[in-house]
Amino acid sequence: MIRVQREDFDPGTEMTALTRGRHDIGGLACFVGLVRDMAGDKPIGAMTLEHYPGMTEKKLAEIEAEAHRRWALQGSLVIHRYGRLEPGDRIVLVITVSAHRAAALESCQFLIDWLKTDAPFWKLEETPDGGEWVSARDSDESAKKRWL
Repeated sequence: MIRVQREDFDPGTEMTALTRGRHDIGGLACFVGLVRDMAGDKPIGAMTLEHYPGMTEKKLAEIEAEAHRRWALQGSLVIHRYGRLEPGDRIVLVITVSAHRAAALESCQFLIDWLKTDAPFWKLEETPDGGEWVSARDSDESAKKRWL
């Protein structure tokens, strides 16, 4: 399941909803991404995430479907927020569930690595020098390559 939303989310509530009544799940992996207050050596006052509705959900659904092709998952959830977020705010939630922990853990990491590089979001960081658009990081591209 994919959700792109402005509103915050509660990881515990989302985990409970995904697993309620399911006795075939043996492992749940969860990642929550937060807004940091620093980018390198620059303080960040806030981050604004922009996206194209429709296009974003389609791309996230493709990435999620690929995870389901690669691993035996009983379910998954990707929530990505947009709008202006401040340090400490939650940005992204990825939950994967499977009969076994390895599939849950690996697929969760796969989804995060692909979200960092291929999800169509644009990030503007508010710094003391003004707004700065975030460029892709080499480390994120390297992390994604392990899944090719």
